[in-house]
Amino acid sequence: REIGRHMNEPKIVVTKSTVPVGTAEKVRAAVKSQTQTSFAVCSNPEFLKEGAAIEDFMKPDRVVIGVDDDEARAVMGELYAPFTRQGGNRVLFMDIASAEVTKYAANAMLATRISFMNQMALFCELVGADVSNVRLGIGSDQRIGRAFLYPGPGYGGSCFPKDVKAIIKTADDLGLSLDVLKAVEEVNECQKVVVLHKVQRYLGADLSGKTVGLWGLAFKAETDDMRESPTIPLIEGLLAAGARVQAHDPKATDSARHIFEDRVMYAADPYSAAHGADALCVMTEWLLYRNPDFERVRKLLRRPLLVDGRNLYEPERMKALGFEYHGIGRGGR
Repeated sequence: REIGRHMNEPKIVVTKSTVPVGTAEKVRAAVKSQTQTSFAVCSNPEFLKEGAAIEDFMKPDRVVIGVDDDEARAVMGELYAPFTRQGGNRVLFMDIASAEVTKYAANAMLATRISFMNQMALFCELVGADVSNVRLGIGSDQRIGRAFLYPGPGYGGSCFPKDVKAIIKTADDLGLSLDVLKAVEEVNECQKVVVLHKVQRYLGADLSGKTVGLWGLAFKAETDDMRESPTIPLIEGLLAAGARVQAHDPKATDSARHIFEDRVMYAADPYSAAHGADALCVMTEWLLYRNPDFERVRKLLRRPLLVDGRNLYEPERMKALGFEYHGIGRGGR
């Protein structure tokens, strides 16, 4: 409405945020209620990854533009031309509703792949297979591809959980039950406690007097974002079971303090988080966790129990280094 009140010449109103389907039409109605000036509405959802937003904006793999006005289409095409000179059909024009659905469908598909692989990981543990080998086997199929086939402690962040919930809610309101996506959500919630259950399997349900070290707090590397992070239910579960938690993250410590305050010991470096711990859990795939001084880590741990929630390490190597290693879907190893 404010845009409409201040509109003094024809404009193009573009929605960039991820919004429910139908938002563009609501924007159109709100602007129109405040002005007689002509204008166009476009939907241009962003596909920026946390930790790589600038790179994604400058070199997009695709630009989705929902538009129903020829002049607005021409202007938007010209606007994005400098960022899409790599070639290929990178600017995708479509109707507005399709553009709004595209963003939700993309994130829902990626969330589905993650939950699918997490289910396969649990299956691999039961039958003695290694999900890392399975990932390579199915990812080499060009119809499937290699992206987003990594099992772990569940997806988090500001996009996948919110967008899956939003598209489910929109469909429910229209009388359609998106059962696949409801299952994706259910699987993800269960996956968030898999690492906790592994710790309790080897240390016992009662963790009183036990110390658990954590490497990683953010929901993924290269960000300090802890929204919907799988580490949150893990820490809450460990504390509820009586454990002392000492955690390290290169960026997310301040975010964690807002959630846990002084209930967690925040380590200055990864080795301090491992010092005296009865188990060490790897929860975020930060680069500095990929190749630490394993001999030093093993000596610092009270018990060399390593629960690798991101499958960063090779089981046989960890065993040779003296660790009790347990990954996600690594055939019980």
